[in-house]
Amino acid sequence: MFSQFDVNLLVLLILLGCGIFSHNTAVTVAAGVLILVKLTPLDQFFPLIQQHGLNVGIIILTIGVLSPIASGKLSGESILKSFVSWKSLLAIAVGLLVAWLGGRGVKLMSNQPDVVAGLLIGTVAGVALLRGVPVGPLIAAGILSVLIGKS
Repeated sequence: MFSQFDVNLLVLLILLGCGIFSHNTAVTVAAGVLILVKLTPLDQFFPLIQQHGLNVGIIILTIGVLSPIASGKLSGESILKSFVSWKSLLAIAVGLLVAWLGGRGVKLMSNQPDVVAGLLIGTVAGVALLRGVPVGPLIAAGILSVLIGKS
């Protein structure tokens, strides 16, 4: 009986429950889609999802971040003013730091997959319990790489 028990499916179901409980649409949809893929013949696409999912997600996130510029909601004048205000300059510096940490995080997660489970658990807990946003694994991995000295 237990030999057929799928712990990974149980984890996805728990994540789905956490997403629903915390009203976090991103975790709910992600866990739901992965459960659907896992339980259908679509599971043959897991290698493709694992290989390209992160890049596709980053592209979609970047499109969302850049859309106010493209739509004109953020004017060119506002962008130029960001180089004058100390708060905007600090924001630019923090953005640079976070992008650098994210790059380190991608490398660490690729080179040391044993830390991925911990990073995911911490991120999902942060999303579910602290109402965070699930972009944390890359930054968390980047901070971890700085702490453990891996590039």
